[in-house]
This record gives sequence, structure tokens and C-alpha cells, in this order.
Amino acid sequence: MKIDRKIMLLYAVTADCGGAALADKVEEALRGGVTLLQYREKKLTGDALLREAIEIKRRCDEFCVPLIINDNVELALACGAAGVHLGQSDMPAKKARELLGNERIVGVTARTVELAKKAEQDGADYIGSGAVFGTSTKKDAVPLDHAVLRDICASVGIPVVAIGGIGEKNIKALAGTGVAGFAVVSSVFGAQDTRRAAERLVTLAKETIGEQ
Repeated sequence: MKIDRKIMLLYAVTADCGGAALADKVEEALRGGVTLLQYREKKLTGDALLREAIEIKRRCDEFCVPLIINDNVELALACGAAGVHLGQSDMPAKKARELLGNERIVGVTARTVELAKKAEQDGADYIGSGAVFGTSTKKDAVPLDHAVLRDICASVGIPVVAIGGIGEKNIKALAGTGVAGFAVVSSVFGAQDTRRAAERLVTLAKETIGEQ
């Protein structure tokens, strides 16, 4: 499906909330203006995973924000999510598209122009590229040169979202790269005030996109 670039503006990816209920944190992020949400959960399985996904989907629906599931097509279908995001070692985009149909979103991680082009050809609706800065969520992530990020954005006709260590202090360094938005983890879900953090990042994201 063809997605509106505007929903990529501030793409929040869930993270461990240190004891706080994740669904409550998600709601605060949504109140702060997050435009797209990815549920990424590595610890829960089975019914517990599905219950939490359904609850987060309910909160997203209240704010008309699409929910993306990380690397789990079955869960996306079971909870009625808007789509999935796939890494290079996950299910191939072509297979995910076959299972999800044309009405759901398929996002793919790509660090090179070649991989981005292939993802688009295989049916991806958007590309996630990074890590654009150092990141605490993936210790082995190698920073992606911003010139490469610009080339990726220029090489495909679908939106590209930057990810990896993005926060208030460095987001504007990505002006002029051509990205449609910014995926954040710790800078929203690791913040003491989730809603306020999201609000500030939405403002900065709009300013950064406007400078391209």
C-alpha cells in the first residue's frame, strides 16, 4: 500500500519501561504526538504477548495512529495491527506481503542503496535506515554515514525513516538527508516524562523536515 509520508514523522519503537506499564507509556507517547508506533517485545510469548499487543493496538486506535509489529507477521494478523517491520534476517518482504495482503504496511530495514531498492521491489512500503548515531538499544550497531542515508533516500520512491540514537540534541543534524521521519526508542520511552519528550521531538522533527 502507498503510505502517507506524514505518518513517518515521529515513529516510536517500544522499549522496556523499567516497571511502568508499557501500554500506559504508549498512551503518553501518543498524547505527545507520536505519528506511528512499533511494538517490539523480546521477552513475552504466547497469550501474554498477544494480550499486550491487543491492548497497545486499542490505545493506538484511540489516537488514530497505526501500529506496526516488529518481526512477527502472525502477531500482526492476530491483533489487527497495521503492518510489520522486518530486519534483513527476518522473514523476506515478499513473503510478508503475500501473508498480509496489499492493505497492510510492510517496513524493511536497509543500510545500503542496493538493499533499499530490493526492499522496494519486494513490496516494502517504507525503509528504516541506521543506526544514524550511536545507540544504546543495539550495542553492535555501526553508525551509518549520512551521505549513504541521503543516497538511500534518493534511490527509492518510498519513505525512508532514520533510526539509531536520535534525540533532541542531534535530530537536526539529519536535515537535508531526505528522510520522511525519525524512529526513536530511548529518547521517548526512556524519558522521565514520556509525553513531554514526544512533544519536543515532534516539534524538532517538523523543523528538521522543513529544513530539507
